[in-house]
Amino acid sequence: MSKNEKLLAKLLNEQSAFTWPELVTLLGRLGYTQIEGAGSRVRFDKGDPCAMITLHKPHPGNELKHYIRRQIIEQLKSGELIQ
Repeated sequence: MSKNEKLLAKLLNEQSAFTWPELVTLLGRLGYTQIEGAGSRVRFDKGDPCAMITLHKPHPGNELKHYIRRQIIEQLKSGELIQ
């Protein structure tokens, strides 16, 4: 199992914690570019406006909330990057 597959499996498994650095790594490997915004705002751009993901960095700590993970999964599914 490749590192991408392991990170994706961890994202999809809601029982495990998924951190901000893991998300940045996964999205980078899927072809997204990280663009820093004001404050904790971050945009992940893939060149297609429909595939753009906009988030706030989690704080305090770096663990993503479950509802954020679900939104990211839905966005990746709608862009056909995962099944």
